[in-house]
Amino acid sequence: MASPRILPSSPLQKLATFKDPAPIPPISSSSSSPLDSFASDPIFSAFLSPDFDSARFSSQALSSGSAAARAESLHEAIRLLHRHLRSEVLSRHPSLLSSLSSLRSTSSSLASLRSSLQTLQASLHRARLDLASPLRQARHHALQLSNLHSAADLLHHSARLLRLSTRLRSLLALPSDRRDLAKAAELHREISLLYDERGLEGISAVEAEMKWLSEVGDQLRSDAMRAVEKGMDEGNQNDIWCGLQVFFNLGELGRTVDALLNKYKGIGVKSVGAALDMKAISAASSAGFGGPGGVQRSGTPQIGGGRRAGEALWERMGRCMDELHKVVTAVWQLQTVLSKKRVPFTQVLFLHEVWQEGDPLLTDLVWEALVKSFASQMKSAFTTSSFVKEIFTHGYPKLFTMVENLLERISRDTEVKGVLPALTPEGKEQLVMAVDMFQRAFLGSCLSRLSEYVNSIFPVSSRGSIPSKDQISRIVLRIQEEIETVKLHGHLLLLVLREIGKVLLLLAERAEYQISTGPEARQVTGPVTPFQLKNFALCQHLQEIHTRISSAVISLPQVAADILSPSLGVIYGVACDSVTSLFQAMLDRLEACILQIHDQDFGAHGMDSAVDNNASAYMEELQKCMVHFRAEFLSKLLPSPATRSETICTRLVQRMASRVLIFFIRHASLVRPLSESGKLRMARDMAELELAVGQNLFPVEQLGAPYRALRAFRPVIFLETSQLENLHSFKICHQV
Repeated sequence: MASPRILPSSPLQKLATFKDPAPIPPISSSSSSPLDSFASDPIFSAFLSPDFDSARFSSQALSSGSAAARAESLHEAIRLLHRHLRSEVLSRHPSLLSSLSSLRSTSSSLASLRSSLQTLQASLHRARLDLASPLRQARHHALQLSNLHSAADLLHHSARLLRLSTRLRSLLALPSDRRDLAKAAELHREISLLYDERGLEGISAVEAEMKWLSEVGDQLRSDAMRAVEKGMDEGNQNDIWCGLQVFFNLGELGRTVDALLNKYKGIGVKSVGAALDMKAISAASSAGFGGPGGVQRSGTPQIGGGRRAGEALWERMGRCMDELHKVVTAVWQLQTVLSKKRVPFTQVLFLHEVWQEGDPLLTDLVWEALVKSFASQMKSAFTTSSFVKEIFTHGYPKLFTMVENLLERISRDTEVKGVLPALTPEGKEQLVMAVDMFQRAFLGSCLSRLSEYVNSIFPVSSRGSIPSKDQISRIVLRIQEEIETVKLHGHLLLLVLREIGKVLLLLAERAEYQISTGPEARQVTGPVTPFQLKNFALCQHLQEIHTRISSAVISLPQVAADILSPSLGVIYGVACDSVTSLFQAMLDRLEACILQIHDQDFGAHGMDSAVDNNASAYMEELQKCMVHFRAEFLSKLLPSPATRSETICTRLVQRMASRVLIFFIRHASLVRPLSESGKLRMARDMAELELAVGQNLFPVEQLGAPYRALRAFRPVIFLETSQLENLHSFKICHQV
C-alpha cells in the first residue's frame, strides 16, 4: 500500500509553530498599530519617510554616541512588528487558506483551457486550408459575373440611348412648323442624363451620337432663346411660354432666366450710360460745324455747341426712357408667364423653380439695378458736369415729365387683373428720388430768382422806397410763370408752391418794414400826408398781389390752394395793417362826433321852425368829417364804382359804416328827455346820417342788419310809453 502523499508545508506553517509552549498573545485588532506609534516617534518616524536613507541614519546613530541603545531599540521594534504581523496572520488564517484553494483551482482550469485552445487553433488552421481554394474560385466567378452584368447594362443603356437618338432625329426631321421643340428638348435631356448617369463615355457609337446631340442642344437653345426674346419684346406670352418650356425640359430654366435678367439689366444700364455720355453728345452736336468736337473737363460743350448739345441730351434721355420702358415690360412679361405656367406632373409654378418665397421678384431685381445705375449716373452728372447740371436744373419740369411718363407707361402697360404690376409704389419713388438733386437745385433756383427780385424792389437798406405798379405786376407775372411751368405736375407743383409761399412771406416782411406807423400816418383832420400815401400804395400793391395770385390758384387743386393759403393770409394781413390804423382813427373821429349827441337839447318845447329845419350841430360836424375822409383818403383807396370789385379797403369802409350806424342807434336810444320837437329833430338827424353814410362811405342798402336797424329805430322814437309796453321785448331789443 502506497504511503500517502505528504503535502509540502505551507508558508504559514513555517511562519508559526502552533505547538509553541509559550505563544505570544495576539494583539487585539482594536489596539493601535505599531506604525501609528512609529509615526510620532522622533527616531522611527524617519523609517516611514519615502526618502529614507539608511546610510545617513546609521551615520547619525554612530555619531550620537548611543549606537548600542539605538540598536537595541531597533531590535525591540522589529520584535514588536513580528508579533503584530503574526497576530494579523492568525486573525486572517481562514480567508488566507480559502484564497490559496481558489488559486489552485484557477491554475488547474487554466491548464485545461490552454489545451482546448490549442486544439481549436489547429482545427481552424485545417478549415482555412480547406476553404482557400473554393473561395478563390468563387471570387473569380463573381468578378466574371460582375463584368458580364456591367457589359450587359452598358449594352442595354447604349441601345436605349441610340433608340432615343433615333426618335430625336426623326422628330427634328419634320418641317419647322410641325416640329415640337419642347418634346425634342425632353428627349435631349433624357439622352444627356442617360449618358451621364450610366457612364457611357468611351463607346464609339455613343460618342458619335453625343457629338451630334451637342449640336442639337445648341440649336434648341438658340431657337428657344429667340422665341423667348421675341415674345418679351413683342409682348407675345405664347412665344415666351414655348421657349421657357424648352429650357425647362432641358433642365436649364433657372440658368436661362438668370441670363435673361442679366442681359436686360445690361441693356438698361447701357442705355442710361449712353444717355449721359457727354463726349458722344458733344461730338454729335458739333458734327455740323466741321470743327473739332469734344467736351471740356467740366462737362461743358465747346463754345457755340451748347444749344445743340442740350437738344441732343434731351433726345438721348427720351431714348433712354423708351429703352427702360422696354426692358421693364419685357421682364414683366417673362415674370407673368412664369407665374402662370405650371410643371405638368407636380403642378408647381415655373416661377417657384427660379424664385424662392421671400426673395425679390424678377421685376424688382431688374428695377433695382436700373434705378441704382440711373441714380449713380445722375449723381455723377450733377457733380462732374456743369452743363448737364444746368440743363437738368433749368429743365427739371421736362426731366420730371419724362420720369412721370415712364412710370405711367409702365404702370399702364403692366396693370392686368390678377397679375402683379411691374412696379410697386416704393419702386416708383426710388426713380423719382434718383433725380432729387436736380429737384432741389430747381426749387432753390426758383426761390433764388423770386427772392432776388423781391430784394431788388424792397431793398433792406432803403426804408422809404416803394416799388412801382409795373414792378409789382412783373413779380406777380413771374410767380404765375413759375406756377404755369409746373401746373401739370401735381407733386412738383406742390413743391414749387411751397417755395412761392416762402417768397410771399419775404414780400410781406419787406412790405411790413416799409409801413409808416407814426402820427403822420394816423392823422385824419388835415390833408393826406406822404406817409399815408405810401401806406396807401403798399396796401394797393399787396391787394393786387393777393387778388391776382388768388385768381391764379383758383384753377388748381384744393391741396395746392391750401399750401398758398397761409402765405396769402399774411399778405392780406400786412395789407390790412398798412391802413388799419388810419381807418381806426377815422372811426374814432366819427364816434367822437356822434357822442356829441348827448350835448344836444332834444327835450325843449316850442322850438323855432327855422331851427327845426336845420340839422344838429353834431350831425353837421359828422357830415363834414365824412366828406373830408371821402375827399382825402377814401377816394385814393377805394376802387372806382365801375369795377364793382371788393377790396381790403372796401371791407374796411363797410365795417366802418356799419359801426357808425350801430353806434348812432345805441347812443340815440339813450337820449333823454325827448320832446316831440326833439323827436322830429332826431328823425332829421337819422335821415342826414343815412344820406351822409351812403354818399361818402358805403351804400347803406348793402349794409344789411345795421341799415335795417336804423330804419326800424325811426318809428320807435315816436311811440308812446304805453305803446312800448305792449311791444314784445325781443322786438324792442332787435330794433334798438
